Parts: sequence; C-alpha cells; structure tokens
Amino acid sequence: MQPLVLAALLLATPASAEEFTVMLDWFVNPDHGPIIVAQEKGYFAERGLEVTIVPPADPADPPKMAAAGRADLAVSYQPQLHLMVAEGLPLRRVGTLIGTPLNCLLVLQDGPVQEIGDLRGKRIGFSVSGIHEALIGAILAEAGLTPADVELVNVNWSLSPALMSGQVDAVIGAFRNFELNQMEIEERPGRCFPVEEVGVPSYEELVYVANPETMDGDAIARFLAATEEAAADIAADPEAAWRIFSATAPELQDELNARAWVDTVPFFAAHPAELHAERYSAFSAFLAEAGLIPAPQPVEDLALTLPPVAE
Repeated sequence: MQPLVLAALLLATPASAEEFTVMLDWFVNPDHGPIIVAQEKGYFAERGLEVTIVPPADPADPPKMAAAGRADLAVSYQPQLHLMVAEGLPLRRVGTLIGTPLNCLLVLQDGPVQEIGDLRGKRIGFSVSGIHEALIGAILAEAGLTPADVELVNVNWSLSPALMSGQVDAVIGAFRNFELNQMEIEERPGRCFPVEEVGVPSYEELVYVANPETMDGDAIARFLAATEEAAADIAADPEAAWRIFSATAPELQDELNARAWVDTVPFFAAHPAELHAERYSAFSAFLAEAGLIPAPQPVEDLALTLPPVAE
C-alpha cells in the first residue's frame, strides 16, 4: 500500500473508539429502528463511538441505570420521566426517539364502544397505575364522564388479549403500531382512539435520558447525530431500512414486526436533539392537575438541549 494512501486511511479512522452503552426500554423492536440502523450502517463508528445496545432484564431498570451512571444513555418514556424527576432521580431528556404518542385507547372495531361516550358502564383495562388512570380520566372527561362511570381493571401487560377475550371493553396503554396489527393478524380487528386526540396533551413517547451530572455531552451529541442520519435513511427508503433492521435477529422477521415497521416509520423523530419545550410544560401541568406530581416542573428540570456536533 502506498504511504499516502495508508496515511489517509489512518486519518479517516478513529485511533480508538469511545465505548458507549445505551439501554433500551424493552426488547429490540421496530420502535428502535434508528438505533439499530445507525449501528448496522456504521454511523456510530464513523463518529468515534463503539456502541453497546442492551435490552433490559426489567423494563424499570434503564432510567435507573442511567441515573446511576451505569449506562451512558437509556431509552424511556416522557410521562415516566416527569414522575422520576419528581422522585428525585437525576435524569434529563437529552434526545427524542419517537416524537409523538403511540399510546391509544383501544377497542374492538365491531364492539360496543364506537365513541368515547359509549364507555359509560364499561370495563377499561390498564397496566400502569397512576399514569394510565390519569389518561383515562382525561379521556372520559371529553365525553362528560368520570372514572366513577367505568370499571378499571388492571390487566398487567395483557392488553390486547384482555380486549379480544372480552375481559374488558377497552384498554389504555396499547401502542397503535403494535396492538392494532396484532389484532388484525388474529382476525379481531381493533380501533384506536389516539390519546392526543381525546383530551390528553401530546407528548414524546420514547426519549433518551441521561444523568446531567455524569454524562458525556459530546458523546451523546454524536450518538444523536448518528441516529438522525439513520432516521433520514429510514424515511427515504423504509423497505431497504427494514431489510437492514430485520436481518439483525430471526425473531424480527415475522408479519407483526413487518407491519409494525411500516406503521412506526412516520413517528421517528427526524431531529432527535431538537427540544419541543411546550410538550414538557403542558404534560407537566397535566400531571400536576391529576395529582401525580406536586406542582408543574420547569422544563430545565426535565430536558436539555446539547450543543451540535462540530462537522
């Protein structure tokens, strides 16, 4: 090899990549598309990062690991972030993965609930005490109802099975990109009432959180730049990106994940470092009114914006 060519290659390749750990909120699924595509296309490596992607053993662990400095970044949920900050965990949103709610009130397409007012006297399944009950309260208020007008049933995470079996008449907490497809595949089609259209302030479904006292802001900014490039690739050619994503694990190569991929692509944050402060202010006020946090939180206590990566 010519000396000049070798020198150019050495200059183009980082001498040593920086180790960086990101904990997912759940097992790998289409919600994590930009992370996996960035990894597979070498976008992290190009920015000097050696990224380790870790699915959690317990979905409650990732933000705690980030708060403890045992993970550089964790994928979590904006509603949970408000509660964790109120509890004193040192966490801030530093980026966005899914920029709008995926959550919806889910009913059977041919069932007894065709509009929100039909929930009177019905059973509503939920999984997460506090947050889901607050969402239900806001949704019911849209039709002049209160939680006393319905029966709330904790179905744990068995949302669509509880609905399809008739255990409940509606569920909250179902993701419109997954449960709707699951029900369609099982020939029990459902109907989704997006929460942001029925009384709940819009929020960011999946966010990246880190400990502001221990984080490496430059490394996180490079991570976000890589996922932004991957998100642009996905938007430009979803089918090609799906082939890259699904090739990473056999369990991703089924009809449910293929359908969910198509329905998830429109929700990826195009600019993950961008902060929409109004969403945090509005949702904080909503949680305070619901009694889940003592008072509305300043945005700076919840989220921050990192300086852009120097190109």
